[in-house]
Amino acid sequence: MTAQPQLTETRSVTDTMRRIDAWWRAANYLSVGQIYLMDNPLLRVPLQPEHVKPRLLGHWGTVPGITLTYAHLNHLIMRDDVNALLVTGPGHGAAGLNAAAWLEGTYSELYPHVSQDEAGMRELFRQFSFPGGVPSHASAHLPGSIHEGGELGYALAHATGAALDNPELIVACVIGDGEAETGPLATSWHAPAFLNPATDGAVLPILHLNGYKIANPTVLSRLPKDDLAAMLRGHGWRAVEVSGSDPFEVHEAYAEALAQCLADIRQIQSDAHRGIRSRATAWPVLVLRTPKGWTGPRTVGGRQVEGSWRSHQVPITDIRSDPHRLAQLESWLRSYQPGELFETDGTPAPLVRHWHPLGARRMSANPIAHGQVQRDLNLPDWHRYTVDVGKTAESTRALGGYLRDAMVLNVDSLLYFAPDEHASNRLGDVLDVTGRRWQLPIEPNDEHLARDGRVFEVLSEHLCQGWLEGYLLTGRHGLLSSYEAFTHIVDSMVAQHAKWLHTSMDIPWRRPVPSLNYLLTSHVWRQDHNGASHQDPGFIDHVLSKRPEVARVYLPPDANSLLTVADHCLRTRGLVNVIVAGKQPAHQYLTADEARAHCEQGLGVWSWASTDIDGGTDVVLACAGDVPTQETLAAKDVLLELVPDLRIRVVNVVDLGRLFSPEQHPHGISDREYGEIFTRDKPVIFAFHGYPWLIHRLAYRRPGHDNLHVWGFHDYGTTTTPFDMCVLNELDRYHLALAALERVPRLDGRIGHLRQELLGRLAKHHDHIRRTGEDLPEIRDWKPRRTE
Repeated sequence: MTAQPQLTETRSVTDTMRRIDAWWRAANYLSVGQIYLMDNPLLRVPLQPEHVKPRLLGHWGTVPGITLTYAHLNHLIMRDDVNALLVTGPGHGAAGLNAAAWLEGTYSELYPHVSQDEAGMRELFRQFSFPGGVPSHASAHLPGSIHEGGELGYALAHATGAALDNPELIVACVIGDGEAETGPLATSWHAPAFLNPATDGAVLPILHLNGYKIANPTVLSRLPKDDLAAMLRGHGWRAVEVSGSDPFEVHEAYAEALAQCLADIRQIQSDAHRGIRSRATAWPVLVLRTPKGWTGPRTVGGRQVEGSWRSHQVPITDIRSDPHRLAQLESWLRSYQPGELFETDGTPAPLVRHWHPLGARRMSANPIAHGQVQRDLNLPDWHRYTVDVGKTAESTRALGGYLRDAMVLNVDSLLYFAPDEHASNRLGDVLDVTGRRWQLPIEPNDEHLARDGRVFEVLSEHLCQGWLEGYLLTGRHGLLSSYEAFTHIVDSMVAQHAKWLHTSMDIPWRRPVPSLNYLLTSHVWRQDHNGASHQDPGFIDHVLSKRPEVARVYLPPDANSLLTVADHCLRTRGLVNVIVAGKQPAHQYLTADEARAHCEQGLGVWSWASTDIDGGTDVVLACAGDVPTQETLAAKDVLLELVPDLRIRVVNVVDLGRLFSPEQHPHGISDREYGEIFTRDKPVIFAFHGYPWLIHRLAYRRPGHDNLHVWGFHDYGTTTTPFDMCVLNELDRYHLALAALERVPRLDGRIGHLRQELLGRLAKHHDHIRRTGEDLPEIRDWKPRRTE
């Protein structure tokens, strides 16, 4: 570790505060410059309209609080040699974070063209929110960041996830008071109920109450202080307040408050290591009250700006066309005294240049934030958990045994997350080797709760995903299992994470991080007991609409396929992997070797289930998903019963990416391969797990698309029997068989009789379930047959 600059007894507190203030002013100057300027960065000549960007974009209001916090955290890091990350919820304040990384030298190290001189300062300014440049929020381009920040609500969850299993790390988290109004952030205050002070790092929330969001006051800023403190205390936090508008008074108070917060954190951790736990113990949270847009223009056009919502974005507009406002911008910039902060060549002056940590202690250069600190997984051999062909088994229960032993092999780098459904989703074997994480009181009737448990269950999909994302972005591994329908709750979160992963691919200093892995179970076709509210397979549509470089969706048909797919996904990096698999007893079709080969191929003809081995195919029955596979194989049996000489090809799809063309997705297959599998001119009856239009969207340019007919979920559902769920959406064996018969030309003369037979069977089913409440014996007792 490079030696850190130290505070000595000969350096007075006043001198320390002067240096902090100089660094803060420099960061603010650079932030204003990014929002406004494209030239003349050091104001060598009077500001002219052509020096100002034609389009002014950015968010100034939150920046002074972010830069102030950064300056004081640097002071803390230097004083106590703290290993720290910074997560900033007000992500549109990235101008301040860019400035901090530039002042620390990290930005220029990673982007040499943004050098630490006048030319580099000009480039830093010009590129911000500019075509071909960088965005106004904390995207993956920003050194030291693990948090996109463009969408509000996830900062504290990401910070908590980063702290898990990182006992030496402190994750400071700036929370904007507008962000604090979101549901995910409000739920994130539950972190003390799960953070283990003996084995995890610490999170230091910094709730920045500047009073306003984009156009309105914020709720928490208007709460009485005692009420806010009581709210935080109820969640396990102790509020430490810093407030004011005089810079040096705030500097003194902020430095003292951060020092006290660090001391409290160290004491809590020390007590935990000694086995001392107190229900009165509370983690510190710093409540910072400073004016919105602090140090900016007080008024513009006669209206208050500093300390009001008008400072939220760009405080001064129409600068190119209004000489008075141009002069006001210049006065604002010069108020930071840039001549004192920067040398004549643009490099930071000594007062600023040496006031930050060195090497990897710089928050903008922390290797944890860049994926440079990772722990590889040691995974068991999935073949040990396979199920024999012909048996009936719960696929996710087989996976539970695999995940149990994976946990044993990775006790500090693998976590499982679920919204209170881990055991319900048949993954309960994991609880044989670890507990559910819990720091609150444990009562005698509780089961599987543990202070150091490695299963995180909380009834918030936002928290599960936010914690997991923070854990993954700092180099560890995990799996989130959830009811399929309710994974939509994190639609926006997965979109943000996918954007981050895609952007990171083009940043050489970011190492690909472990993939975000979803297991969607309790899915649409076996939610017959919960009814329509639990029936929605659309999450896979959402994921496949994201960049193909990162999006993967798998629909394993049985337990052995699930095992090999899960093993593959846990080994990947830089992806969003979605696995959909049922938890109810289901038929097992493939041996371990067959499952491995089939899943590696992603799709293929099941010769053992087909009757067109010698050619002359009449119809293709395709399927994707466990229940659609079951009904497809049953439909084949129905067809052969009615038309014994029918030539049927059965195709199963595991990896939906294979249906794309190679130009659209890296897993896509060529038109030639597609035609060899699905044929080019025969009818294809495709039974699909989700909404039918997804398959049409993936294959609309494929040869023979006019012959492709997709059956899937049409949003018909209720509390009914498993088979009736299929019938309601016409995905059952009888509707599939009828669809196939109607499209075989040589059966035109018989189709009336055949249709009547199948409609009669559907009527029989209808009457039976309404009389008995259960499916017909011939439906319940059906078993797949191998024809090879």
